[in-house]
Amino acid sequence: MTETPSGEKTNRQLFREGMRDGTPIALGYLVVSFTLGITAHNAGLDAVDGFVASFFNLASAGEYAAFTVIASDAPYWEMAAITLVANARYMLMSCVLSQKCSPATPFYHRLGVGFGVTDEIFGIAISRQGFLQPAYNYGAMALAVPVWALGTSLGIVAGDILPPALLSALSVALYGMFIAIIIPPGKENRIVLGLVFISFVMSFLAASLPFISELSASSRTIVLTVLISGAAARLFPLREAEGENDR
Repeated sequence: MTETPSGEKTNRQLFREGMRDGTPIALGYLVVSFTLGITAHNAGLDAVDGFVASFFNLASAGEYAAFTVIASDAPYWEMAAITLVANARYMLMSCVLSQKCSPATPFYHRLGVGFGVTDEIFGIAISRQGFLQPAYNYGAMALAVPVWALGTSLGIVAGDILPPALLSALSVALYGMFIAIIIPPGKENRIVLGLVFISFVMSFLAASLPFISELSASSRTIVLTVLISGAAARLFPLREAEGENDR
């Protein structure tokens, strides 16, 4: 592999490395976004709608929340608010990646990298040594982003073809993915596990309690997310030593 006279890799080489590391991510995205497409189909979106939604909102939880709001015919502000809450962690990830960039990195490249932040792309980018090179992220995004959007469209198309019983079974797969997300950190950290349990209980109670039960499901989700995450941050702050060990 050729390098520049200074020993640095060219943008083409970095782009290829990003595509290489992004290939398994894209394959995983195809499966997950397909099941997400079933939810989008149930919300009344067509294949083009689903492709555009997934292309510009690269988040399974955020999109699921948005499609659920669309299905319930809730107002736009609720969809915007619940999507913002569900995707808030990506703002923090973008800040971390921006700090990892060279001071000479142009602002438009920082925006480009920030657009394609997902949990998996963040993971492979933050683990690289030295300054973050935008070309590497672009390579990973070149596969992951369109495949994620394509998977959603395929799920919507399948929703028009497959029998209702099979669609119902496939829609459960997305809940399995969410369970797979919360179980590993819950096993490692009792506080996280306790917060997950509290979230389940409060969500159940919120659907029955006076006043708050009168709110839409998306509004209750917004309120509970803000309250529980805020209380957790206040009562169980991350120690500085733990943050340093993650760097």
